[in-house]
Amino acid sequence: MGNIIPVVDKKEFLKTFLQQFELKRRECAWLLNYLMSDDELMERVHFVEQAAHTPKALIISAKGVDSIPFSFHKEKHVTTDAEKAFHDIRLNQTEDIYIELHFTGARQYPPYLVVLEDNPHIPENLELAVAFQKETEWILDRALKSFKKEQLLSDIDRALDEQDQERFKHLVLELKQLEES
Repeated sequence: MGNIIPVVDKKEFLKTFLQQFELKRRECAWLLNYLMSDDELMERVHFVEQAAHTPKALIISAKGVDSIPFSFHKEKHVTTDAEKAFHDIRLNQTEDIYIELHFTGARQYPPYLVVLEDNPHIPENLELAVAFQKETEWILDRALKSFKKEQLLSDIDRALDEQDQERFKHLVLELKQLEES
């Protein structure tokens, strides 16, 4: 995998990230600062999703998200010891490092999206499974909205039959909100 994201962009992102987000474990900030201190290392850093599928991964979480604070994956071995990760990185500086970050609003955070790369190590069937999951969620969402709409229309009819204006107005407002979502 060639380096497609400039080192300067990766370093700028990490600086901004570390200023705006508090990590669950401070050792992770030290580790990221160590990476930033060496341009050759930063050339080998790739920000990806599902990093556990890569040969060497750092998975780091900021406060405010429901995920483990830190894990280091190398081949089939996993540890939560940041010091072991640091020593491995220091001793094996020619290996690519894939970093997965978990933080609030990650998918809407432009600096992160600039450095985010496709993960070349995700098995094809996993990509397909993710695509199917998204499609399934979309279909389920549509079905739930359709069911809710039918329920609201039935309740609106009942409110009209019972001449309950307050309930009618409330249900029409709910229907409007549902159709706008």
